[in-house]
Amino acid sequence: MAVHSVSDVTRYIKSMFDGEGILSEILIRGELSNFKCYPSGHCYFTLKDASASIKCVMFQGYAHSLRFIPENGMQIIAGGSISVYERDGAYQLYVNTMTAEGAGELAIAFKQLQEKLYAEGLFDEQFKKPLPRFPQRIGIVTSKAGAVLRDIHHVSKRRWPWGQLILCPVLVQGVGAAEQIAAAIRFFNEKYPVDVLIVGRGGGSAEDLWAFNEEVVVRAIFDSHIPVISAVGHETDVTLADFVSDRRAATPSQAAEFAVPDAAELSQYAAGLLARLHAGRKRQVEQRFSRLKALTERPWRRNPTLLLAAAVQRSDRATERLHRAAKDARTDARHRLELLLKR
Repeated sequence: MAVHSVSDVTRYIKSMFDGEGILSEILIRGELSNFKCYPSGHCYFTLKDASASIKCVMFQGYAHSLRFIPENGMQIIAGGSISVYERDGAYQLYVNTMTAEGAGELAIAFKQLQEKLYAEGLFDEQFKKPLPRFPQRIGIVTSKAGAVLRDIHHVSKRRWPWGQLILCPVLVQGVGAAEQIAAAIRFFNEKYPVDVLIVGRGGGSAEDLWAFNEEVVVRAIFDSHIPVISAVGHETDVTLADFVSDRRAATPSQAAEFAVPDAAELSQYAAGLLARLHAGRKRQVEQRFSRLKALTERPWRRNPTLLLAAAVQRSDRATERLHRAAKDARTDARHRLELLLKR
């Protein structure tokens, strides 16, 4: 009987695994445990159920595409191929896809990132910037195709024809969309300043809206010194961009209403102020006329000398007191002189 080396046997077993078609593309459901991600980006973990377990590895290229952070105890479905790791002589699952069961991959990723950014204070009210009252330039970050841009243009021009709209077109879903949205926000902040920004897109599935949940977009909105209005999806759609923005609009049309004032309302308001001004001025004139009339009907108006009567009486009494005081002073002086002469 031939004697084989450990390497020969392990290599043979590995070839058996590799040649088995069912093992080259397989999905396995199990509970995640012993998960560890190394600085290299490679992830190592174990999938287990009630009676068995299997070692797994997910290399950096695949792990980088994960939308959620795997945590021990999660129920997941891992896809990949099973082969033998020759150094340890153990079989393991080489994972290239991972999805979460239960709440779903996107829901878990949303919750995890929301908790992380909330803990950092990115959603605090103290960082919300007020929207300008009369903006001259409105920046728009959205797709150049679709109804969003048309709705914003229609509403804003109807309400505030003097506002200038500047579009920075971006992808709003798919690969690279989040990076383009974040870059557009930075573009307006660094190179083309505007008074307010509208960032958004039309409705769609959670997958379609996911670019507005990416951390790079959320941080770009937080770092913006230009006030940002988020307008993502429909009223029932909620993204992390809504939490961090300075104002959340249920629809793109509402975002335009938030961004610019209504010239018709301002005109009515100004007309109301003018009417109040005229009414107040008329009331003031009437009040002063009434006072003037009351003054002209007083007794001294018919006999002006009455105005001086009290002053004349005071003058007469003062004069009498002066004469009396002078007389008394002369008498005292005469007496003192006579006394001096007698001495």
